[in-house]
Amino acid sequence: MTRRISWALLAILVLAQICYPLTTGATRAGLTVATVVLGWLLSVGHALLSRGPRVAAALVAVATGGGFAIEAIGVATGVPFGSYDYSGELGPKLAGVPLIIPLAWTWMAWPAWLAAVRLTGGSASRAGDSGATAGGGTSETGRGGSAAGLWVRRIALATVGLAAWDLFLDPQMVAEGYWVWRDATPALPGLPGIPVSNYLGWLLFAVLMMSALRPLAGPAAEHTDRRDHPMVALYLWTYFSSILAHAVFLDLPASALWGAAGMSVTAVPLAVTLLRARRACDTRREDHQPHRPGVDATR
Repeated sequence: MTRRISWALLAILVLAQICYPLTTGATRAGLTVATVVLGWLLSVGHALLSRGPRVAAALVAVATGGGFAIEAIGVATGVPFGSYDYSGELGPKLAGVPLIIPLAWTWMAWPAWLAAVRLTGGSASRAGDSGATAGGGTSETGRGGSAAGLWVRRIALATVGLAAWDLFLDPQMVAEGYWVWRDATPALPGLPGIPVSNYLGWLLFAVLMMSALRPLAGPAAEHTDRRDHPMVALYLWTYFSSILAHAVFLDLPASALWGAAGMSVTAVPLAVTLLRARRACDTRREDHQPHRPGVDATR
């Protein structure tokens, strides 16, 4: 049930994102709002159905509640992102922050966390994992180092996995006029209109968010299994589709390159891990095929 609902919501989300480049003006803004709401429902719903109310409540508290708080502080003080203002195109505001903005933090925080868990040996599925992670990592109880070292690696991957998404998001939203920076210097090469402080602010808040998520969510957030495939697909879809959209459809080649480089820290090892697991699963399936006398012997 969890997987069917998650896959259905993901399919609707993908369809909405495919339609984004085909729209303009108020229609595009409305589609943006709808997409964020869908993404929030997908991530929170998956956390609730796969791990229960504690994990879902922790995700909402840390990402939605924390996201609103940091955005409200940012709009009021310019800390930690820099000075900026939201337009009125993204729907109703509270304390100067459109209500969908903290939903966007939540939408991508959960798949980024699960990707980091998978890459640091948190797979509870026996099928196709072999206890291995990308880059030669080992399971949590293997020789991969201390619990503190595992925690640091997991938080680092989840942080970069979330924060690097803004290398796609901010240029796209600024180009649409959904928010504007009062002082956009210094900026990354090819990404005018957005200060470097914005990306540093994302990193800071992502570290705090991911560090708080595990203690609040409990041990259920320490492992991944087959139920999480829709979330893994969401993360990889976001990565590869954003590269394509920015490079081809949105005329934002610089953000395509920056985003591809930033999110690759988590997305590329994740994709490699999944491919290796799939090959290992196929190999074991072939090895366990029943021997048929008189047939296999002739091969």
